[in-house]
Amino acid sequence: MKTQVARSLAAVMALIALAAPAAAKTLRWSNEQDVFSLDPYARQETFLLSFVSNIYEPLVRRGRDLRLEPALATSWTQAAPDRWRFSLRRGVHFQDGGAFTADDVVFSFARARGPGSNLAHALAGLRDVIKVDDFTVDIRTFEPDAILPQEIAVWDMMSAKWCAENGVEEPADPQRAEDSFASYHADGTGPFMVETRRPDVQTVLVANPQWWDRPEHNLDRVVFRPMAGANAVAALLGGNLDMLYSVPPALTDRVQRSRNARLVQGPELRTILLGFNMRAEERNPFRDKRVRRAFYQAIDEDTIKTKVMRGFATPAALLVGPGVNGFDPALNERLPHDPGTAKRLLAEAGYAGGFAAEMDCPTDRYVNDEAICDAVVAMLAKIGVKLRLDAQPRGKYFQKLLLPDFRSSVFMIGWAPATYDALNALVNLAATRNREAHQGDANFGGYSNPELDALLARIATETDEGRRLALLHEALALVRDDFAFVPLHQQQVVWAARSTVELVQEADGSFPLRYVRVN
Repeated sequence: MKTQVARSLAAVMALIALAAPAAAKTLRWSNEQDVFSLDPYARQETFLLSFVSNIYEPLVRRGRDLRLEPALATSWTQAAPDRWRFSLRRGVHFQDGGAFTADDVVFSFARARGPGSNLAHALAGLRDVIKVDDFTVDIRTFEPDAILPQEIAVWDMMSAKWCAENGVEEPADPQRAEDSFASYHADGTGPFMVETRRPDVQTVLVANPQWWDRPEHNLDRVVFRPMAGANAVAALLGGNLDMLYSVPPALTDRVQRSRNARLVQGPELRTILLGFNMRAEERNPFRDKRVRRAFYQAIDEDTIKTKVMRGFATPAALLVGPGVNGFDPALNERLPHDPGTAKRLLAEAGYAGGFAAEMDCPTDRYVNDEAICDAVVAMLAKIGVKLRLDAQPRGKYFQKLLLPDFRSSVFMIGWAPATYDALNALVNLAATRNREAHQGDANFGGYSNPELDALLARIATETDEGRRLALLHEALALVRDDFAFVPLHQQQVVWAARSTVELVQEADGSFPLRYVRVN
């Protein structure tokens, strides 16, 4: 009798198990800092763009291995040298139920190019967006543009109706530390929706059941918590987190020794650089090329790579690295570390006794950023340059960097071209600043070289691929030889994940949740 009861009970339990829905799949993950905002135009920063791209979507997106593929546009063609036509995907809805149409593309262009947007310079080459019909738009450019689809892959579409209803027709201005309804809420077309957001505490996303695409993920919920350093690693190894977006090199050994977690690493497109304030002043040492070269040769990048980065870096000599169109390995050989030459150059420039200057550095934006800056300060001291380091969290750091009267002598900046093309880095970092034309938007030091500006104008309109590539090489070499910046390295993307998590790591540092599976 007992055996019969046991068998019956087992049969009932088996039927219940078959009838019960599959256990919910939740991904719990962390980064050192919270996402700055949920507004996709708030800041052109890799982590922010990566996070919100799980909620919002562009016309053209990047898939596995960063290949361009259709998203909210199903096809596109260059109808004329200065005009591209995009056919929009039908049947797509925003998460509030509103239909996605050409009106939203026209509105999104105006918002992204308008006041408060930090994405304006990424779209600087676009003249306007014209609605042809409800599901067709023409994008006109100021000049012939052969790579427009690559340039707009970071530009997410927003709902004109939702923005109007919530008073966010314009983005909040991050330079004034403003926020808005769109900073904490979202209405995209993407694979995930915002359930709750508590800044600096926790943001919860849930899968969008009405997403137009075929999901490759198996997630029901995504819980993001900002957490840094040893605490984050301990949470991962203790089973309280499933993935870490950033792992300090000093803590990688702990992950590698674990049986339940692994490192996920690969080269990143971003180049870490030091910039100089070269604005016109009566006595500004950095306006002298010899001083800039002295800084370059006083810095021992090999030591930074081995001691500070623990090998997770590739030394650089150009503004861009491997994987970016225009990169030339033949140009990417660094000058040797040579303090003797550096001292001689300073003396020739009239600074035989050295000088004092200020250096700004973030503490939580790039891998080991503050430690790199500490090492640079020590290296420069050996040639008589006394740098006073002001290291601060990235929010305050970038607010300071973006001020019109930014005056610090030396600063750190990292750049990964959003278009995966060297022109993006050259125009943003090294072109003479022109606010109206959105050139030099990230040229915080005021570098200006008319020869470079003329080259960039030619590159922007050159449609022959071979000639364009040769011009890119020429421009990169010019910036290198003028010591406009001190390129340091391309950092490695170093994540960690539990063995139960499948994910895709891209060289641009993005973390697409649509590929994640939790087993």
